[in-house]
Formats: sequence, C-alpha cells, structure tokens
Amino acid sequence: MYRILKQEGRAKRAELVTVHGTIQTPVFMNVGTAAAIKGAVATSDLEQIGTQVELSNTYHLHVRPGDKVVKQLGGLHKFMSWDRPILTDSGGFQVFSLAGLRKIREEGGYFNSHVDGRKIFMGPEESMRIQSNLASTIAMAFDECAPSKADRGYVQASVDRTARWLERCKREMARLNGLEDTINRRQLLFGINQGAVYPDIRIDHAKRISEMELDGYAVGGLAVGESHEEMYHILDVTVPHLPEEKPVYLMGVGTPANILEAVDRGVDFFDCVYPSRNGRHGHVYTNHGKLNLFNQKYELDARPIEEGCGCPACRSYSRAYIRHLLKAKEMLGMRLCTLHNLYFYNTMMKEIRDAIEEHRYAEYKAAKLAGMESSAKSNE
Repeated sequence: MYRILKQEGRAKRAELVTVHGTIQTPVFMNVGTAAAIKGAVATSDLEQIGTQVELSNTYHLHVRPGDKVVKQLGGLHKFMSWDRPILTDSGGFQVFSLAGLRKIREEGGYFNSHVDGRKIFMGPEESMRIQSNLASTIAMAFDECAPSKADRGYVQASVDRTARWLERCKREMARLNGLEDTINRRQLLFGINQGAVYPDIRIDHAKRISEMELDGYAVGGLAVGESHEEMYHILDVTVPHLPEEKPVYLMGVGTPANILEAVDRGVDFFDCVYPSRNGRHGHVYTNHGKLNLFNQKYELDARPIEEGCGCPACRSYSRAYIRHLLKAKEMLGMRLCTLHNLYFYNTMMKEIRDAIEEHRYAEYKAAKLAGMESSAKSNE
C-alpha cells in the first residue's frame, strides 16, 4: 500500500496506493473545503495543473449540503466530478477554530453551526460516519487541536482524550467498511499526533498511536501560533517516533519554505490554504519570491507572472492584464492567480520528488530557498 522508493537523509520519495489511484509523495493536497477550491477553480482545472489529491472538510460538508445528501448522490467523487484521491479532514480543527462556540466533552464536541447557529454534536463515531458517507479516499481521525500556547495540564488531558477518540474512530471505521451500503469500503484512516509545543507529550503520543497500525499518521496542531523554529523542532523530535513504513502528513502547512524544511524531516503529505487565499488577494508565488500584483510597478509589465511557467495564467496573460482584472474586481483575476499558485506548489512537489530520486535534494532545497529569499524583498 505504502512504499518508499528512495531516501536522502530523512527525506522520502514514496507512493501510496489507494482505491482512487496511486499518490506520489511528497505531495501537496489542494484544499477545497466545501468540495471546491475557492477562486472559481473547477476539478477539470485541477487535472490540468497536476493536482494529485483534493482535500475537503467533514464539518463544512456535514453542515452544507449534508453528508447524507452527498451519499445519496454517490459520494464526494461523483458529486464534484473528481476521480483522483480525496482526503477529508475530521472536523476536529473546526471544533478548535470555533472556540467561542464550542464545548468539549469525553463523548465529543458540541458547537454551533457557523451557517445558521444550530447546535451540532460531533464525536469520533459521528466524524467517521460522516466521512464514510462522503466516501473519501482517506479519512482523518477525530481529534482536538489544543492551542499551541495552552498550559501543560490542559494539553496532556486533551492528548489523552484524543488517543481514546482514535481507538473509537478505528473501531467505527472497521464497522462502517464492513457494511454493504458503504460506498468506499476501502477507506483509509490516518491518526493525528497532538501535544502543542511540548516535545515529551508529542513523543509519548506518537509512540501510543504508532501501536495502532493505522494507514498513515499526521502531525496536527502546528502552524497555529508557534514559531517556525518551534514547529521544526517538534517535527525533529516527533516524526522519528512514527512508523517509517507509513505516510506522514503535516496538517495545514504551509509556505514553500515550510514544505522544503518538513520534507527534510520525513514528511510526505501537506495541505494549506495559502496558495488559494493569497491568489484571491493578488499575491502570487514565483521562484524569486512572492509578488503583489496590485503593486503599481506591474501596470505596464507585459511579462507573465513567471517566465517559463506552464500554468494557464502564464501561458496566456501578462502581469499588467491580471493586475487590471484584480483592480477591476473581475473574478477572472483571482481565478488566474489561484491557478498559478496551485500550479507553482504542485510543480514544486514534482521537483522535490525528482530531486530525492536523483539524490540531490540538499542542493535543490538550498537553491530553491536562496532563490525565493534573494528577491523576496524587492518584489513586494
């Protein structure tokens, strides 16, 4: 199912075989929270820009249109016309992000819908049932994402509860995958490591969940307030205690530099809203740093966003034209910027895979970081 093809230090070039196709890692999953990439990007676009995995959110799809509706329509793949792998987040992060509206108990989390205010309960079994209805390729275990600066006592209690929830998730998924009316009876389950910025709690939790023989493991609860240095340190001490023969997913991370550093620490899977969110605001990634296309200096710039880029925006349009679209609030402007950014990320992941295969990742990483950092200030 998961096979490491090449290694350079702790960087892994691997593949994960799923019911919806084989995922080549390291991979960046394109985030479509409500079954669509924000920025008017269709699944047919994703096929053209090299997307391997789409990520959708359990909580948002449970609230609207409803996971039972999606199941009646044949599952998420049919619903959104996408035949490649889909990973669904468990809804646990929403319990964390809706902090003012939630109560966490042993049975699960109670919180109010951000859409209509109705009271919602979600626990391990509910999350598994919703994700089974969605029929995603990979389901994430239900967890609590404790604030990175929470006190030690709270974090330890939260992690212990998350470990108990994981056992319940595993049991419920096994039951669901055995039912005849389940759409995807080969759904995979990834567990999530938590522990905020406490290395010993992280390590202990990693050891505990590693014994559960899951399909993959995620490191969650990072990029929520801690420094980059703290995040890298947590990866340094935690990832070695997760099974090497299973994929490792760093949730919600991050910038191109974050990804390059995390690959060096043994991470396979990534997701982040940065490419689409920044694109919608006219901020685009290049190998020479990030550009703000609202900047006056691009008014007469006839060059593409990046010379040699093969994305739909760069193949046909100039910086000046895209700037005009953004200034005029034309939807095409944010669409083109979003497509460019996702293409940049997807292409970077292919470059990373090639570099590890050819045993030159250290040089690639150094050159990529130097290129992006050297011109970053002048581009803003």
